[in-house]
Amino acid sequence: MRMRSRKQHAIAEINITPFTDVILVLLVIFMITTPLILQSGIKVNLPNAKSSKSSHGGDKVNVIIDKKGSIYLDDKPMTRDTLKEKIEAMYKDRPDLEVVLLSDKLSKFRDIVSVLDVMNEVGIKNLNIATRLDSSENAR
Repeated sequence: MRMRSRKQHAIAEINITPFTDVILVLLVIFMITTPLILQSGIKVNLPNAKSSKSSHGGDKVNVIIDKKGSIYLDDKPMTRDTLKEKIEAMYKDRPDLEVVLLSDKLSKFRDIVSVLDVMNEVGIKNLNIATRLDSSENAR
């Protein structure tokens, strides 16, 4: 009997299952952490409202008033005058600019009116005031 020599062939396949698992885990991590990164770092306790309307994206800027009356433009502290200058510059570049006002429910009304007055002076037409949906109304 004659013995045949068998050559061992290298397997040319690559198992991509572990690679796919790692990619999916990374995708889930990024999906969870991205909204947290995009949120403002300034803590504001928004007032409750019975109805809520979400914004449709576009050119949007956040103006924040904390309970101490400090004004922030996208997390950067501002005075009333610098806020007006910055908003005017943005509005000249983008006439469809949307301003979202986030004010703490304990902030003084005069601080809110002061910021609204700035928006009126600049001529902002697309102004929204952020609120939190009142969950007690939804439970009924």
